[in-house]
Amino acid sequence: MGETEKRIETHTIRCLSKLKMFLLAITCAYVAKTQSGSYMNSMLTQIERQFNIPTSLVGFINGSFEIGNLLLIIFVSYFGTKLHRPIMIGVGCMVMGLGCFLQSLPHFLMNRYEYESTVSVSGNLSSNSFLCMENGTQISKPTEDPSECVKEVKSLMWVYVLVGNIIRGIGETPIMPLGISYIEDFAKSENSPLYIGFIETGGIIGPLIGLSLASFCANIYVDTGSVNTDDLTITPTDTRWVGAWWFGFLVCAGVNVLTAIPFFFLPKTLPKEGLEDNAETITNDKEEKQREVKKKKDGITKDFLPFMKSLLCNPVYMLFILISVLQFNAFVNMFSFMPKYMEQHYGKSTSDAIFLIGIYNLPPICIGYIVGGLIMKKFKITVKQAAHIGCWFSLIEYLLYFSCFLMICDNSSVAGITASYEGMQHDLHVGNIHADCNKNCNCHTKIWDPVCGNNGLSYMSACLAGCETSSGTGINMVFQNCSCIQTPGNSSAVLGLCDKGQDCSMMLQYFLILSVMSSFIYSLSAIPGYMVLLRCLKPEEKSLGVGLHAFCTRVFAGIPAPIYFGALVDSTCLRWGTVKCGESGACRIYDSTSFRYIYLGLPAALRGSSYIPAFLILIILRKYRLPMENASSEIMLEAKFTGKENEGKEMDQNSKVLNGEELKTKL
Repeated sequence: MGETEKRIETHTIRCLSKLKMFLLAITCAYVAKTQSGSYMNSMLTQIERQFNIPTSLVGFINGSFEIGNLLLIIFVSYFGTKLHRPIMIGVGCMVMGLGCFLQSLPHFLMNRYEYESTVSVSGNLSSNSFLCMENGTQISKPTEDPSECVKEVKSLMWVYVLVGNIIRGIGETPIMPLGISYIEDFAKSENSPLYIGFIETGGIIGPLIGLSLASFCANIYVDTGSVNTDDLTITPTDTRWVGAWWFGFLVCAGVNVLTAIPFFFLPKTLPKEGLEDNAETITNDKEEKQREVKKKKDGITKDFLPFMKSLLCNPVYMLFILISVLQFNAFVNMFSFMPKYMEQHYGKSTSDAIFLIGIYNLPPICIGYIVGGLIMKKFKITVKQAAHIGCWFSLIEYLLYFSCFLMICDNSSVAGITASYEGMQHDLHVGNIHADCNKNCNCHTKIWDPVCGNNGLSYMSACLAGCETSSGTGINMVFQNCSCIQTPGNSSAVLGLCDKGQDCSMMLQYFLILSVMSSFIYSLSAIPGYMVLLRCLKPEEKSLGVGLHAFCTRVFAGIPAPIYFGALVDSTCLRWGTVKCGESGACRIYDSTSFRYIYLGLPAALRGSSYIPAFLILIILRKYRLPMENASSEIMLEAKFTGKENEGKEMDQNSKVLNGEELKTKL
């Protein structure tokens, strides 16, 4: 008898360690996958400038991740429970690493990045053709033979990024549904929210690492090592700047491959946490049930349609999917385009914008996830209570969100675009970018090479500012004798747009403080809300239900949202860049006011409509009995019976397994 007890204790410790091992491994997988995803989202503007493509196409590339996910999500969610879940998750991590590597390939296959400029990158001032010269002719840079130009413009290297993102989406498919269902199957019901809270926390630590990596890479020039950065005439705040986007993808590829290793050493099944003393009974019972299922069914897919029918007839589940689609539409747009919004509206560089997002938004979300999981565990929140907590916390954050509309900055004052040459704010699309001060300068009107005059007004180029002389090289170049800059004394200009000013910097601080509060409040509702999704499903439908939920959010939100939102952002563009042969490239400056209304207004409308089904769920839950409530009551009865039986008498090892009739009789 002593040997039996020791064996059971050893088995218990081993099972507990394996469950904790899986929890650690799946948390690391969440860190890796969300790191890659956040890095991809942060590098969208760099990819847009590198390949000179519109924002709508960048949105399609970003949404291609969801396309890859869609190809397998339903089948993985259903068939995954029949196969070895940890190994499938490990294979998914390896595939994600391959996708990240493919995304970095264009950098090694393309020529150096060349940005539009009227000034020579080398700073060679032997020719002043880029300045205001009466009866002169400017030579745009670069000039190429038309046939060579067409090859460059029609380059499809961005397809590598597209395909790599699709493969990354395929690899990510098994991680969420199989990982969550594995935890739900083998963890105590009261521990499950806390464990999922840890996993979701890993899903926040990953973006924090990814955003830090993106901020670092965005501050390094894309061709560093190949060009002399001292000769560059642009800085990270310039809309033509492209950071070393490719380097971060190589890092993400390595991290994903490393996180795959532990899953190949984890078992297919584990005893239910808290019932390890009856581990052999549970294992044999499950084996008998599996044999009965195989006898009754011709194949593995026979119960797929009944499960789907049951899910579609579940009102709480279907309303929850509708809420998720609407909310996901809003948050995909906000997160994907937040760096671009902070660049254009508050005048920050991509690197600074990404860094601020990581510092101000992610830590409060991480804390909120943990606090939400602890609240669920400590107070043993029921599903109905969790639904109320999730709904009301989310609504409070939504009302607080409207304060963002007050954190405004004016458009950058660019002569001929957003302001007159006298510095007066004009209606946008002034149309004529020439004035009396530069009409005889023979300036290019399509090249975006902005300079900031000492009068606080920006100009499209030094030539359009009427500048006649220059000194210095690279980014330190200074232009003098500028006829369009009306200031006492010598008029001069430097490269780049003028700063937005101190008032705009204060507005940015208010915006970031508000985002901290909003992120924390909303994250408190995340775990209770997710518990509603899990507990409204029958145990045998849980994996398929989570997969179908992910499928719907990707079809109706993850794929279309970046595309239509990118097209709306493109509609606010005031000046498009110019590449070889005069083809339009990436947008250089946006209408800040219209951009703000789209960026803040559209998510507000989408989220507002999601509270209609949310209130319907609260009403339905008053009378609706959830499947997990029935299951939990049965588990409690079995647990009580098992405890009394163990206290009453010692069971022989060969007679531990009781059939269904004996169990009913004793109960």
